Amino acid sequence: MGVMTSQHVVGYNGMWAPAGEDPRTQNSPVDELDVIREYLTNYRLTLGLKCEGLSPEQLARRSVPPSTMSLLGLVRHMARVEHNWFHRCLQGHGDVPRLFWTAEDNDVDFNEATGDRAVVEDAFTQWRAQIAAADAWLDGRPDLGAVIRAPWNDNVSVRDVLIHMIEEYARHCGHADLIRECIDGRTGQ
Repeated sequence: MGVMTSQHVVGYNGMWAPAGEDPRTQNSPVDELDVIREYLTNYRLTLGLKCEGLSPEQLARRSVPPSTMSLLGLVRHMARVEHNWFHRCLQGHGDVPRLFWTAEDNDVDFNEATGDRAVVEDAFTQWRAQIAAADAWLDGRPDLGAVIRAPWNDNVSVRDVLIHMIEEYARHCGHADLIRECIDGRTGQ
């Protein structure tokens, strides 16, 4: 793989995967929705890449005490975020129960992220299902300027929600970078 230094494994010229093997794209589309979708897809792929090759215990390893953040918790959290914004908000199903959330524990997505293989499989299954459902909805080419009523916000545009999703993934991919480096020293964009 990459070069081992005293503290971490540097990826392929600073990248996570060798040239030609990175699933992320840089097509530089011109259409606004296509640009948004490429960024969103690339960040989703980045989170998945940061989790590859790890055991359930490694995926559930907490970042920095007392934080409950882990790679597995991030996957569960992003399944929850995808579900909340795309299904509950943008598609108007606000009455559907939230994923990985209870009234008693708003952080169940992180707090219950344990190194059990079934918990890991469920998290990735839920996350991938939410991404597929969101992408299917986006295939309908929604009006980015449309204003919707979200259960927690009176008025929000489709564009604002999609940009928020990019921001949410970008922030958490930064967390994933640091958590992965702590687990096995691997770095890379």
